[in-house]
Amino acid sequence: MSDYGHPLTFGSFLTPGNADPTRPVGLAMLSEQVGLDLVTFQDHPYQPAFLDTWTLLSFVAARTERVRLSANVTNLPLRPPAVLARSVASLDLLSDGRMELGLGAGAFWDAIEAMGGRRLSPGQGVRALEEAIEIIRQIWAVDAPGGVRVPGEFHRAVGAKRGPAPAHDVGIWLGAYKPRMLALTGRRADGWLPSLAYLQPGDLARGNAVIDEAATDAGRSPADVRRLLNVNGRFAATGRGPLNGPAEQWAEELADLALTEGISTFILASDDPDDLRRFAAEVAPATRELVATERADPPTGAPADRTRTEADQTRATTDTTGDTRRGATSAGPTGRPAAVGAATFAVVPTPDDGVRRSAVRVWDEAARPAGPTPDPQRTYTAHDQAGAQHLIDVHDGLRAELAQIHDLIEQVAAGLIDVGAARSHINTMTMRQNKWTLGTYCESYCRVVTTHHTIEDRSLFPHLRRADPRLAPVIDRLEEEHHAIHDVLEGVDRALVAFVATPDGMADLRAAVDLLSDTLLSHLSYEERELVEPIARLGVH
Repeated sequence: MSDYGHPLTFGSFLTPGNADPTRPVGLAMLSEQVGLDLVTFQDHPYQPAFLDTWTLLSFVAARTERVRLSANVTNLPLRPPAVLARSVASLDLLSDGRMELGLGAGAFWDAIEAMGGRRLSPGQGVRALEEAIEIIRQIWAVDAPGGVRVPGEFHRAVGAKRGPAPAHDVGIWLGAYKPRMLALTGRRADGWLPSLAYLQPGDLARGNAVIDEAATDAGRSPADVRRLLNVNGRFAATGRGPLNGPAEQWAEELADLALTEGISTFILASDDPDDLRRFAAEVAPATRELVATERADPPTGAPADRTRTEADQTRATTDTTGDTRRGATSAGPTGRPAAVGAATFAVVPTPDDGVRRSAVRVWDEAARPAGPTPDPQRTYTAHDQAGAQHLIDVHDGLRAELAQIHDLIEQVAAGLIDVGAARSHINTMTMRQNKWTLGTYCESYCRVVTTHHTIEDRSLFPHLRRADPRLAPVIDRLEEEHHAIHDVLEGVDRALVAFVATPDGMADLRAAVDLLSDTLLSHLSYEERELVEPIARLGVH
């Protein structure tokens, strides 16, 4: 069992089909809009039904601003490593540090040979890939003396000039399955990128063991190698098998892969826009919450490798490729410290500012019970306070997304929404399409809130109630408010239906979202006020 402590990221794995060239571009832009971290494309240069992946990546980089990009994985036999190194560095510079490099040793050798590539045996492919990695890293090492010299058997460099250097430390991720490729991953790569569909039970654990041993033998930490995974499945109302069921099931299964197999990047292989939206809006935040809760309070007797060292925790706060250029710190989303040393309680709940947008009142805030008064002499470890801070961090994410809903509504009302940025494969931009984009975002947000409340009701609240019966009145009230918020969410859903169906539904939609803001923000502040200290004192289960 391995958890390398990396922060979780989520991405899309798209087909670069050329029947409608705008479709993969639109899906990439949608991936960014819904909040995914990474967009990847297959790379099969011999496939005439596909766009050239490198050309597509360049085009997508120009149409996006935040999301990271990579081939999944680059077909090395048809892309000379010295040229590839300069291409990656150039696009990384042009995209402000958003390129990563997935690499594969090659497959479909008949097609590769037909395109002029050299057919290699499996062993030759591994040696060729290691030579290519050396050339690529030397090209990027602009401060090293002399030219690039790699006297390889399959790839050679005999004094090539170095540069350009990429804008950030580009990660090299290997699509590896066999022992020699896995060992190479441990020695030289920054990430392991297999596909779940190609793995048998136990393959992830066996692959991690080979990578970890090779990394250690090479003087590296196993945590230097990020574990990524291409996944595919189906969303359904009820569970029908692995990754075939509701978003909550997906989140539980992905969280288990993160905590037991060390996977920290999940890449969804789907060209269905609705799948991408649900993956980003429901699966990703719920998975992050489950993993963060488990990491904050690991089970008794957990293996040693589930406990991160101080260096691992520092690494986890940097960019996922190890790039600290963007100024990552150990602070939470609002800048509050994520943990403090053993001392008096220092986690600050988010205060209720008292601002109300709606004249409707769902509950009597003055009737809310209070929990027990904290012991002023008690001290709390960094671990204790990290669990309490996590509740605030999760709530901060809900607050930020709520603010985005208000912003989207105002943009739609002003006619400023750029539908092409969200759904560029649709050429006709109408007000109805603007409404549809907004409606999808709001609907997804409502599901995220519901998922968060379900996790609390089933896990956090029962534990706190058992551990300190004095909290029972507070927990009863919080559960009642969850039900009330559910009713408010249904009101938003009804307003969305009316908004999409009628030309004058904006006022009702604004009113419904204003009421959601009043109830949810008030509830989150009350919950933090009453529970952050008990969570630190009693732990999270």
